Amino acid sequence: IIKSLVPSFTLSKSQRVLSLSGNPADLEKRRQVFGHNVIPPKKPKTFLELVWEALQDVTLIILEIAAIISLVLSFYRPAGEENELCGQVATTPEDENEAQAGWIEGAAILFSVIIVVLVTAFNDWSKEKQFRGLQCRIEQEQKFSIIRNGQLIQLPVAEIVVGDIAQVKYGDLLPADGILIQGNDLKIDESSLTGESDHVKKSLDKDPMLLSGTHVMEGSGRMVVTAVGVNSQTGIILTLLGVNEDDEGEKKKKGKKQGVPENRNKAKTQDGVALEIQPLNSQEGIDNEEKDKKAVKVPKKEKSVLQGKLTRLAVQIGKAGLLMSALTVFILILYFVIDNFVINRRPWLPECTPIYIQYFVKFFIIGVTVLVVAVPEGLPLAVTISLAYSVKKMMKDNNLVRHLDACETMGNATAICSDKTGTLTMNRMTVVQAYIGGIHYRQIPSPDVFLPKVLDLIVNGISINSAYTSKILPPEKEGGLPRQVGNKTECALLGFVTDLKQDYQAVRNEVPEEKLYKVYTFNSVRKSMSTVIRNPNGGFRMYSKGASEIILRK
Repeated sequence: IIKSLVPSFTLSKSQRVLSLSGNPADLEKRRQVFGHNVIPPKKPKTFLELVWEALQDVTLIILEIAAIISLVLSFYRPAGEENELCGQVATTPEDENEAQAGWIEGAAILFSVIIVVLVTAFNDWSKEKQFRGLQCRIEQEQKFSIIRNGQLIQLPVAEIVVGDIAQVKYGDLLPADGILIQGNDLKIDESSLTGESDHVKKSLDKDPMLLSGTHVMEGSGRMVVTAVGVNSQTGIILTLLGVNEDDEGEKKKKGKKQGVPENRNKAKTQDGVALEIQPLNSQEGIDNEEKDKKAVKVPKKEKSVLQGKLTRLAVQIGKAGLLMSALTVFILILYFVIDNFVINRRPWLPECTPIYIQYFVKFFIIGVTVLVVAVPEGLPLAVTISLAYSVKKMMKDNNLVRHLDACETMGNATAICSDKTGTLTMNRMTVVQAYIGGIHYRQIPSPDVFLPKVLDLIVNGISINSAYTSKILPPEKEGGLPRQVGNKTECALLGFVTDLKQDYQAVRNEVPEEKLYKVYTFNSVRKSMSTVIRNPNGGFRMYSKGASEIILRK
């Protein structure tokens, strides 16, 4: 398998590593055949979809209904004059100017709804765009240790191709599938794929497969990349999840078409093999359709605390307003009937029926007016604008917020826990003090103060008893700090060797990783790392480093 994946290679004399030559034509051919190490992102929601989501708010729905009813009834004009025999309405009629301006209230409510929807949708759309750009930038900056042309280099994850030799170490998130070709006590956390929390030990003899999306919990090693992008294990899972979401709408549309009589008893699997399907009873068919509908339903987006309170308040105000408007209409109609037909004893005349209907419509308009006045049309607008202002203010403090309700969540926070390494710090470690030979050096000492034998022990102990994936590389820019690749604690120790004017790579060339007799990698239980080498004159030597209480106890 390895020979077929790595047909063109170079052999480094110092590391004896089989690797790709780095020929651009060969790399491009591999990308065309095996694909790029990129998983296509999920299709973003369009602006219209975000507008539709914003319109689903209960408060806005109540406002929309009230505004439409108010607008429709504001243009209603009863025809004809009042007949004295038919009686008069008990309420004072609106004057002509007020009747002509009745549409303004409904239009104002609709205008406020439109502003709320547009502000919410535009904020979500712009922040989603910013987050996608940030995510793309993070993915481009994410690098992995790859051996090409016999040299260990830091390569962007998207540029990894099938056949590359990747260095894996403690803490790495594997960017592709691969086969282990060399390992030192390597243990992988595959819970993201299998759900099992126990670490899986990997070795050349047993279970050498390394899967993308899993974490290296212990040890180190090298693997040859066998699958990237959508062909990797993580890519296959994400692709299937994306296909299932896209097919949900198609299932609803094609549900009836699958029941055509001539095709009802046969179906095809993904491999194209025909399967016999037994006809179902009508009741069973109905039950299965109901189950399918339940399975297809997408869970609704959870509302924030403020949104939940506003929704409950809007529903309560809507119910109260509806009750009061219905009570108002009922009292007006009852008053009109009692005044005309009981007190004044007027008969019900057929020619008065249209006039009576006009009076009842006026009463209904009054009731709708009460309902519209009761609905707080300014509440969603005020909340949305205030949250949008908070988002803008947070952006000035370099806090990028994707959704408006995140401001509310942050406003309720009493304590914020932040990752320190690489977030509040530069993600760099250096040796600032040393205790060697019974002497405490508060600054990095000169190599001349040590005996040659002691200096050799220090250099060999650090160079050999550190993961060979940890290195100190020259700075990218002139005058910059040296680049630390690998475990930061080990990089700090290697930097200490460099400060002593010694070359750790020369020691590693004399004792390559393949000649190490045994490596006990660092873990949370052992709290130390030890490397055993065989002495040329016979016997063994073990270098150890770790927590002071553990090392001193040994």
